[in-house]
Amino acid sequence: MNASDPIDSLTRLTHIQRAGLKRLQIESIRDLLYHFPVRYESAADIRTVSNAGGDEVATLYGKFSKLEMKRSWKTKVPMAEGTFNDGTGSMRIVWFHQPYLAKMIPVEQLVRIRGKVSEKDGKKSIINPVVEQASGVPFMKTGGEMFPVYPETAGITSLWIFHVIKKAIEKGALDTLEDPLPPKLLKTYHLPALKSALIWIHEPKREDDAEVARKRFAFEEVFLIQIARALEREKNKSERAYEIDADEAKVSAFVKTFPFDATAGQKKAIGAIIADFLEPYPMARLLEGDVGSGKTAIAAATAYAVATSRPKNAKGATQTFGNLQVAYMCPTEILAKQHFATFTAFFKKYPISIGLITSSGCFKFPSKVNPDKPTNISRAQLMKWVANGEIPILIGTHSLIQKTVGFKHLAYVIVDEQHRFGTLQRQAIMKKGGASPHLLSMTATPIPRTLALTLYGDLDLTVLDELPKGRKMITTEIVTAGARNKAYEKIRELLKEGRQAYVICPRIDEPDPSKALALQTRSVTAEAKRLGKEVFPEYTLEKLHSKMTPKEKEETMARFERGETNILVATSVVEVGVNVPNATVIMIEGADRFGLAQLHQLRGRVQRSAHRPYCFLMVEKSAGANNVRLKAIQSAKNGFELAEKDLTIRGAGELYGRRQWGISDIGMDALKNLKLVEAARKEAGIIVEKDSTLESNSLLRERALEKARELHFE
Repeated sequence: MNASDPIDSLTRLTHIQRAGLKRLQIESIRDLLYHFPVRYESAADIRTVSNAGGDEVATLYGKFSKLEMKRSWKTKVPMAEGTFNDGTGSMRIVWFHQPYLAKMIPVEQLVRIRGKVSEKDGKKSIINPVVEQASGVPFMKTGGEMFPVYPETAGITSLWIFHVIKKAIEKGALDTLEDPLPPKLLKTYHLPALKSALIWIHEPKREDDAEVARKRFAFEEVFLIQIARALEREKNKSERAYEIDADEAKVSAFVKTFPFDATAGQKKAIGAIIADFLEPYPMARLLEGDVGSGKTAIAAATAYAVATSRPKNAKGATQTFGNLQVAYMCPTEILAKQHFATFTAFFKKYPISIGLITSSGCFKFPSKVNPDKPTNISRAQLMKWVANGEIPILIGTHSLIQKTVGFKHLAYVIVDEQHRFGTLQRQAIMKKGGASPHLLSMTATPIPRTLALTLYGDLDLTVLDELPKGRKMITTEIVTAGARNKAYEKIRELLKEGRQAYVICPRIDEPDPSKALALQTRSVTAEAKRLGKEVFPEYTLEKLHSKMTPKEKEETMARFERGETNILVATSVVEVGVNVPNATVIMIEGADRFGLAQLHQLRGRVQRSAHRPYCFLMVEKSAGANNVRLKAIQSAKNGFELAEKDLTIRGAGELYGRRQWGISDIGMDALKNLKLVEAARKEAGIIVEKDSTLESNSLLRERALEKARELHFE
């Protein structure tokens, strides 16, 4: 039997099982062999209701009865509740905030549950356990044998996967697999060969066997990603870039016109980018800067170097007319307009035209009527000027990648919050010019160093880890229901001083009243009404959310920026880039429902001036005050520290994880090991440097490109 054979050549499949395997992205026997256990159980791990002890994390097999949706007695929290039986006794099972589980979990069918057992007055219960359908209780010959537990889906149980993998191994599928890791690497890093590792991970005799196998596959995954990225780097070096007159003295003079002193980090980043411009091949750099660290200023300074450079003619001589061009792509219209306003302020003293293109309109700076102001122009006129090279800098949203947008000499592409754009969108903007443009990707999303080295192995990394001078550290407080009024008083105190405030809610409208058990979270609509009537009647409030038209959002933000609105009640639409220096306090409702990266971005909205900023993380129940994730954001001094803490707490899935990038759980574990990631990166670089196309190792190339496709790199 060959590992490349489809699963149905090994066992008969029902249509439900076929659908389940598709969801798990398993097509071949090889895919199945790489479907690794999430954990292991032994006979000693499995408990019964009668012998499960209080405060013990236990795995039990049994059936549910009396599953129903209800609300807790005191706090009225929506929940699912049921009775679990296993023949030795019964216990109460509760899932708070997940009432829908009462309809999803099959009654009177065998399930496996895992959670912490509580015992009070002789009665046992488990709160919020993990529940999985089971086709039988695993039989173990001895108490010490380890039994793998696999990720499941509807129609595919862990036990079914175990038996099918066992069958594949017995039929010799492992003998047809080639090991993509070179023997030298296996020896250097003391890693088992592929066949041994697969046996140890699926049928371990000891815990050490499984651990060694996981280490091997963690290294393999990161190594293949690094190979793919190293191949991309080598390919990039073969491209031709525009020659840029990167005069450091000229750029330095431009930076000195800024209304603030550039930080040492900003100067270093500008210097690195200018040095890249002098290379014959296009730059590929990631600028990772904390919220408010001054990335836009770096973009402006380096754009100035490009926009003041002349293109060369067909004979290679520098022309005396025309300019090289810059495209600056932003994820939202609000952010594009904000960057346009920032750029026009930076370039006021220079005869450089700047364009703005969004779905709602086009602008050009400077205006012929008023050289200090932009003017509204037609889309056709802006496109004509950009195509002729008369507009050196064009800022916009995804509108930039439309076919009607053409550049004459596109030499530099800046992509802000690049992870918000798909691979095809980024590639589309990069193909707008004749030569390959230099690329600067920017992000304020905190990324652990190991993840940045892995996902962005094809990019040079620049980190801005200091705030501009005068900025104060933010005070972050976790606020429970009892302390809500105290938080309101602090906001009122700041409003009296002339400051402004954000109130962020998880949803726009109230839930449908007919759905009594819908998750009860505060909405923009209801909260704006309540705050304006009951809490801050003396102040002006406005709403901002994604259901508003672009014009409505723009007008609302403009009033808030001018100080006409005191409090802006919004959804996370203000998460990225919104810059109102006078807003110094943000209250985030249902903070435990937001991701850490999102919370960090949101609180960054009030860290834009020399005034002391405040962030209130609102939680409805007292347990929220002990939320490990919220405590991490409360104590972290910056986004980088937060990213590392989050990686330790729960893996990289929260900030940049498996759902978005396709990295496996084992790969995520590897990201906690900086030495492993650096070793994989080093070895990949050595191999690709010796053979830039990997013609001598087609298997390694094939596996690396396959991994790149999984992670949407291609």
